[in-house]
Amino acid sequence: MAGEVVTADGRTLAYLEVGDPNGPLVIHNHGGPSSRLEARLLADAASKNRLRLICVDRPGIGESSPQKARSYSGWADDLVAIADALGYREFGVTGWSEGGPWALAAAAYIDSARLRHVSSIAPGSYGAFGDNSAAQYLSKIDALGGTLALRFKPGFRLMYATLGLTAKRFPQSFVKQIRNNLNEYDQRLLSQPEVATAFGDACAECFAHGSDGLVRDAELLYRRWAFDVSAITRPVHMWQGLDDKLVPDPINKAVADAMPGAVWHPVDGAGHFVAVGAGDDIFAIAAAEL
Repeated sequence: MAGEVVTADGRTLAYLEVGDPNGPLVIHNHGGPSSRLEARLLADAASKNRLRLICVDRPGIGESSPQKARSYSGWADDLVAIADALGYREFGVTGWSEGGPWALAAAAYIDSARLRHVSSIAPGSYGAFGDNSAAQYLSKIDALGGTLALRFKPGFRLMYATLGLTAKRFPQSFVKQIRNNLNEYDQRLLSQPEVATAFGDACAECFAHGSDGLVRDAELLYRRWAFDVSAITRPVHMWQGLDDKLVPDPINKAVADAMPGAVWHPVDGAGHFVAVGAGDDIFAIAAAEL
């Protein structure tokens, strides 16, 4: 079910809802490039665990309004506003890939009396310890993206505009290109037509109004984060495929080791699509904590 929330400053946040409409609330932070349509990849796991899963387009992405001044604390405020609008005092937050750092930000900024569960799944922890601090572990293209984001914004914008053009106009080629750079675990998942279609649709929708929303999103990920992971003492579940070709495990093991509240969940053989492959286990823990 589709819906939207209007923030106090008049912005619209669009979301897609899956799972049990009467269940505990989990707000999911999609990856990048991705969108609210990512909820479709997690629908079965949410339903199985009787959770109401809401996946929200971040500002300027999909159908959500743009926001000039983006920040981690500002997004945490938006997450609380969404919970309020849906009538929930307590809720959980999950985030996958480039959505993972936004889940960590929620853990840093939102009162634990309200935020009862946090899972960060293969997060793009590119700036956790400084500008582009994970560059040594990233693929050449992702490390280049970080360099451009920090030093040559026109090049970074061109890179994402080209990505958006491919995702929107040639979705099958886009998915195939992604699949070719993944491990066997991920390739098996993306070989399933329903997974490939849902993933392709979610990525294309990211660029519904151009690439600016994703550019602003990613710039924050590559720069030194505004919050300190070592100050997060509340429980945070960190899920990581140990054969992840996009966000290799040393990146997030360093985050988990630095974060007092981290609960490390390594998954042998899994790749970046661990959110889909281990979805039942991930959301079972969310359901237990909510």
